[in-house]
Amino acid sequence: MKLFRWLRKNPAVRQSDALRLAALAPAPVVGNQPLSEQRFVVVDLETSGLNTLKDKILSIGAVTIENSAIALGNQFGCTLRRVNHAVSESVLIHQIAPSEVAAGMRAEKALLNFMEYVGSSPLLAFHADFDRRMLVREMNDAFAYHLRHPFYDVAEIAPLLYPEHGMRNPGLDDWVDFFGLHVLQRHNASADAMVTAELMLILLKRAEQQGIADLATLDISLQNWRRRQQNTL
Repeated sequence: MKLFRWLRKNPAVRQSDALRLAALAPAPVVGNQPLSEQRFVVVDLETSGLNTLKDKILSIGAVTIENSAIALGNQFGCTLRRVNHAVSESVLIHQIAPSEVAAGMRAEKALLNFMEYVGSSPLLAFHADFDRRMLVREMNDAFAYHLRHPFYDVAEIAPLLYPEHGMRNPGLDDWVDFFGLHVLQRHNASADAMVTAELMLILLKRAEQQGIADLATLDISLQNWRRRQQNTL
């Protein structure tokens, strides 16, 4: 009965999508899960622009970290269909042609596929607030669904664990160079998610060495790190 009441309030949502939405796993509870055993989903988005209030997700790339290893056989990637997608400066970065966007997967189906892939895992991204805002808005616009999964920002975790880095506002490429990672491809969602996951494996090992053994401790460490950053401004 709750599902049918929800459908009456959201008539634009297909019934098949609503059934899948109702079956999505709940957001994880951050607790004492050992980082060495935690499943993370590393996500990267390519978008039509950087305005989280109006721009659209064009592609989603994601990989899974399980038991401190990348699950190479369990990756996610798709391009979302967008009607009347206009060419913008962002095409120069992500190189997704309008023809690819026009031939992509129905956006609602792609979002549900991704959320089913995520399950009840926390999410990781580089500059995660942008990805979080985009996904929260797109899920709300498409389904009136409030995304509550925690996001962890690898751009914060890296300097927390390697304060000796000596870089000013380092980006993903800076960390790739810092650790000497061998990267074959960048600037598409799947490739960037993979690079971020490789970086996170290094950080998980460092966290273990520093006594950060679970998500709750990582949360506290990040909160303290943010306060220290504010105090230095």
